[in-house]
Amino acid sequence: MMRGLSNIERDAVDAARAAPMLAQVEAWAAVNSGTRNLAGLAAMAGLLGDAFARLPGEVTLVEPTPVDSVGSDGVVSSLQHGKHLHLVVRPDAPVRMLFTGHMDTVYPVDHAFQSLRWLDDGRLNGPGVADMKGGLAVMLAALTAVEASPAAARIGYDVVINSDEETGSFSSAALLASAAQGKVAALTYEPALADGTLAGARGGTGNFSIIVRGRSAHAGRNPDDGRNAIVAAADIAVRLAKVRGPRLAVNPARIEGGGPNNVVPDLAILRINFRPATLDEIARAQSHIESAVAMVAAEHDVRIEVHGGFNRPPKPIDAGAARLFELVKGSGSDLGLDIAWKATGGVCDGNNIAAAGVPVVDTMGVRGGAIHSVDEFMIPDSLAERAALSAVTIMRIAEGRL
Repeated sequence: MMRGLSNIERDAVDAARAAPMLAQVEAWAAVNSGTRNLAGLAAMAGLLGDAFARLPGEVTLVEPTPVDSVGSDGVVSSLQHGKHLHLVVRPDAPVRMLFTGHMDTVYPVDHAFQSLRWLDDGRLNGPGVADMKGGLAVMLAALTAVEASPAAARIGYDVVINSDEETGSFSSAALLASAAQGKVAALTYEPALADGTLAGARGGTGNFSIIVRGRSAHAGRNPDDGRNAIVAAADIAVRLAKVRGPRLAVNPARIEGGGPNNVVPDLAILRINFRPATLDEIARAQSHIESAVAMVAAEHDVRIEVHGGFNRPPKPIDAGAARLFELVKGSGSDLGLDIAWKATGGVCDGNNIAAAGVPVVDTMGVRGGAIHSVDEFMIPDSLAERAALSAVTIMRIAEGRL
């Protein structure tokens, strides 16, 4: 059913649906590209570079921004990341968009989940098939179809495919923010739910490593000479856990450190996650972190260092985002698709893009589910379906309908 489509849109839909997406997904999912597998990411970047080279513009591989990591020994070191793919097409066009995706998965090179298999109901099970190698195939099919249409001359765009989305996009955040500048809208290709529902509003997230340095002493002979870093870290965790509320989730996830039972521990690292629903909650959380650290440092006579931050601000549905969702919904309706969306607690690069002031729909990828597990699956029919949805949406944005 393609009611309401122009002849140009129909041609683009046919072209998008005919793209070899399933073969691409199968080939790309066969490459392990866990975030820490730099060799796998390099191989994946090469495959994607070759695939996206069919679009006009030059594909470049961008060096990752340096990122610090706090080890379990309290040492701060640089964490290596893979390169990020960046493509710029017609930067002087009257309408400019941003398209983003990620090449990394959550499955490391030594993970047991490395192969594809077809399930009895026709779904494809495999690492990254939904999140998001299927989405990358959908993005490429849609852009290739648009490039073959008269609409291409009116639209310019950036494509950013990063290598670290699954761990917070710390090394690609600056690239995403730069690429978002001057764009009227963005589409990101995280998977939709199995029934096609899109993610709407998203909360934000912040991850912190709080290093506590105390003083060691013999637990039996002179414990009072020691300053217990584990106890101090636990005190911070308890204080911060108490500030959680309906619009701020707080999860003290782990305390590392300590040693033999007869030694007062002089080092502890608290790993803690915050999920703010609004920017005001970020400010409230930061204030509580500062307060808790100051009080615990004074009461326990320890030194404390705070590393990390709020790397993904909340993504509300503002007026611009609402207009973009309605345009996607209308495009879907003309393709016979009922497009709905709902708020989610998850985060993605859509948060970063929205923070740059650009309306974004961030679940334009395949329909699938059970992501981040060995049961991850993709619904193959959704490849053609979602490529068509993207192609029509892009062409209507190019016409100025947004």
